[in-house]
Amino acid sequence: MERVDLTVIGGGPVGLFAAFYGGLRGMSTRILDSLPELGGQLTALYPEKYVYDMPGFPEILAKDLAAEMAKQGLQFGAETVLGETAQGLVSEGDDGYTIETSGGLRLPTRTIIVAAGAGAFTPTRLGVQREEEFEGAGLYYGVRDKSIFSGKDLTIVGGGDSAFDWALNLEPIARRLRIVHRRDQFRAHEDTVRRVQAGRVEMCIFQVVKELHGDDRLTAVTLEHTQTKESVTIETDAVIVNVGFKSSLGPLKDWGFQIEKNQIVVDRLLRTSLPGIYAVGDVCSFEGKIKLIATGVGEAATAVCLAKTHIDPDAKLFPGHSSDMDLGAKR
Repeated sequence: MERVDLTVIGGGPVGLFAAFYGGLRGMSTRILDSLPELGGQLTALYPEKYVYDMPGFPEILAKDLAAEMAKQGLQFGAETVLGETAQGLVSEGDDGYTIETSGGLRLPTRTIIVAAGAGAFTPTRLGVQREEEFEGAGLYYGVRDKSIFSGKDLTIVGGGDSAFDWALNLEPIARRLRIVHRRDQFRAHEDTVRRVQAGRVEMCIFQVVKELHGDDRLTAVTLEHTQTKESVTIETDAVIVNVGFKSSLGPLKDWGFQIEKNQIVVDRLLRTSLPGIYAVGDVCSFEGKIKLIATGVGEAATAVCLAKTHIDPDAKLFPGHSSDMDLGAKR
C-alpha cells in the first residue's frame, strides 16, 4: 500500500474525528481497526444505548452517533482497513513507520495517532458454573438489540454507569426489572441513580449471582446476600451482566511506548515516547485525564495539528476555524 501522511489506529468516535481533522488539514489518512465495522464500542457493545454527553445532542443512540461520526470522518476520502490488528511497527527514519498487521499487510505511514480506546476488550464474567452454557441463551454481556427484551423479566448485574443506563433504557419495555449489586454504593452518575431509584426498578443490594438455572435457556438465578450469606432463587428471563471489561493493548505494548496501567503515557502535546506517534482518547494517560468522547475529540484535533507540523514544519499549528473554510472545495 502507499505511504499516507497519517494512520489512525482505532475506528471509534475519537479515531473517526482524528481522520476527519486529518482530512481537514489536507493529510492523506488511513484508519486501521481490528473490528469489522467502524464505531468502536459504540457499535460493538451498546448500539442501542443513548449517549447524553456528546456536544450538540441532548441524547443520541450510540449507533446513530457512530454513523454520523463515520460520515464526518470519511468525507475527505480516508482509507479504511478493517478486521486487521496492528501487530508490528518498523521504524523507517525520516519516512516514518510501517505498521504490520495480523493479516500480513504492510501499511507505510509518516505519522500515527493511536486512538484504540481501551484496546482489545473482553467482558468480565460472573465466574459461576454453566456461564458459558447460557451465554446468548438468557445470559448477555451487552445489548445489541434491546427489542429481544421487550415484555421480559430482566436482571441486570452491576452498579456502574452501564448497569444504570441500561436500567433506564430497558425499564419502559421490560415486564419486570431488577438491579443486582454487591454493595449499596454505586459507581454511576448521581442523576442516573436517582432516576432509576425513582422508577419501578427493584434494587437487590448486597447480592451476588451464585448459580444459574435452566435447561436449554436460562430461567432462574440464585442470589446470595454478601453479608448474611442467605440465598434466594428467583425466576428471570434474562441476565445482563454489566460488571466491566478487561482490556489489553495487545501488540501495542511491544512497540516501545511508556505504559502505565494499560494506558500509553503522553506529554502535554499528546506525544508518545516515539517520534511522530501520538495517542488520544481512552488509550492515553496524562495528569488530569478525563475519559469522555467530548474530551477525546479535542485531543484528536490537537494531535492531528501536531502531526501536520511534524511532517511539514512550515505548516501552521492552528489552521483557523472551520466556519472560515470552504469545506465544499476540500471534499
